[in-house]
Order: sequence, then structure tokens, then C-alpha cells
Amino acid sequence: MAPSNVAAWLPSPRARPLKVDNAEYPTVGDNEIVVKVSAVALNPMDWLIQVLGENLFSWLQYPYIGGTDAAGTVVEVGGSVTKYKVGDRVVGLAAGFTPREGAFQDYVVLRANASAPIPDNLSFEDAVVLPLGLCTAYCGLYQKDYLALEYPRVDPKPAGRTVLIWAGASSVGSNAIQLAVASGYEVFTTASPQNWDYCKALGASRVFDYRSPTVVQDLVDAFQGKTCAGGFAIHPGSEQPVFEVVARSEGAKTVAVAGPLPKDIPAGITAKGIFAGTEDDELRGKIWNDFLPEALAQSKYKCQPAPRVVGQGLDKIQEGLDLGAQGVSAQKLVVKL
Repeated sequence: MAPSNVAAWLPSPRARPLKVDNAEYPTVGDNEIVVKVSAVALNPMDWLIQVLGENLFSWLQYPYIGGTDAAGTVVEVGGSVTKYKVGDRVVGLAAGFTPREGAFQDYVVLRANASAPIPDNLSFEDAVVLPLGLCTAYCGLYQKDYLALEYPRVDPKPAGRTVLIWAGASSVGSNAIQLAVASGYEVFTTASPQNWDYCKALGASRVFDYRSPTVVQDLVDAFQGKTCAGGFAIHPGSEQPVFEVVARSEGAKTVAVAGPLPKDIPAGITAKGIFAGTEDDELRGKIWNDFLPEALAQSKYKCQPAPRVVGQGLDKIQEGLDLGAQGVSAQKLVVKL
């Protein structure tokens, strides 16, 4: 007999609060695992879905189970999965397209190639901050239509180029800095002054105050004598300054945008918006299989931003969404289950 399952449902567009109610226990597919969830992390997409509903996410079907970041214990393994066994501790990206794939429930289906084992030195709450931020970061950095950087390695070799990452203290930025450094690139990033040390600890060589009226010129000056590998505009409204810096620097003229593209893209700049989860199987494998497990096990990749645990239980997810909508900096909101 299958275990009972409970989820935090969004019953209809813009419904509030989430409704904690029974959910169907998921059936595992060939390339999937079923995970007993111990922690979930919250992302801007989660509270935007609740606030904006079909105005921004017209493809959603209701009732809806949200959440993309899940960590827990494997309870079932699909027939084609060889990397896991029952009892393994894992973290992964919940696709969230159907109820069985939403993280905000006791049992969730994860794709084996979008998940990684959690080493013993990390808690579920530590590891769960990674998935969506990591996925968005590697989509922008490595896909061929984006920055197309060299893949990350635990023992990187210098690439001889510098990449601009705007909003280094964000979840996506924290992962993008670490991935780019693990690929051998020098990183310039932006952040509030109180987060400069945080960004440098992740590997950024220089950090600039994004509020400074001279930030664009400061970055252009910093790129003198260097070869630009492209730019990553993460924060809404950062597209134009990133376009300008990249346009005025020697090297690649490509910008990845973590969101919708603006209408005005300067001549000579190639820009493309990111939808996390559209990466191909090769890229997933390079990150989730080849790089992340070893990097985490050797403590060469940090689970950042640090978790801020809101509470325990599915009923605490709404509290976390409300906190997130108010804004957080260099933190990831987490709920234990």
C-alpha cells in the first residue's frame, strides 16, 4: 500500500493562503526517483505565481503544487536509474509542471539527471538552497546559445577571460560566480557593499556597488586589458548596464538575461532570456553528475546563499512566501518538512 501524501496546494489563481490537503502518491518513472522530502527552498517564482497567477504563468493548471527546490531521502528508484539506491540523501530540481513534480509535498518525483547525492557533511537545509539558482546559472553560462563557457571542473585551468555577473549576492549570482570560477574564468560582479566580502568568498575577483552612479564606467575601466567572456544580467533592470559594459569591452558580445528580454538591445549585442529547465541532457549531466557531487564532497562548492529556516511543516510555506515577497538579501528561505 502506498504511503499517504500531503501537499501545500494553490487551489486557484492568486488563492491565499496555500491549502494543505491530501495529494496522490507519485508513481516513479524509468529515469526518476521518488523522494521523501525533508526540506524545500523558496524562490521568487513561488511567490510571483501566487500573486500574479495566470497573468505571468498562463500555462499553469489548477489546483497546483509549487516548489522547485527539494532535498530528502530516496524511497523509490526508477528502472533505468543506476546512481541511487533507496535510503540515499539527495537534492534536486523539481520540474513543477504536474502535481507529482511540485516540491511542496511530502513525496515528490525528481528526475535522476537533475539531482545529486548530498554528502554527509551537509544537512538537507544546506543542500536545498541550490537547485533552481544552480540551474538558472548553468543555463546562462554554458548553453551554446548563451555564454557557452567551458564546463566547470573540480581542478579548473585558467581560461584567460573575464565574465561579468550582475547581482552576485542573489541565489543565481552565488551559483554563477562559483561555476564560472570552477570553469577557470575571472569574475567581476556587483552587489551592495555589505555583500562584497560574501561575493569574494565565492570567488569573485572584484565587486562593484551596483548603486554607484559610475558603476558602468568603473566596470569598463576594470575590463581594460582583459578579454570579456560575456555578461550575465540577473537582477531586473540590470540588462542595460550589462549591455553597455559588454559593448564597450574587448571580447564576446553575448549577454544572458535571467528573465524577459528588454525591447531595446544595442546593435552588436546578442542577448537571450533564460528559462531554467530547458537545458539539454548533456549539460545536465556535466553539472549534476560530473561536477556537483565531487565538488560538494570535497567542499569545493558552497551551498549559498545560506539557508534561513522559516519553520517546519507544509503550513509554514505560506509564511515563507510572504517573507520572500518582502525581499531577502544573501539568504535563501527554507522550510523543513
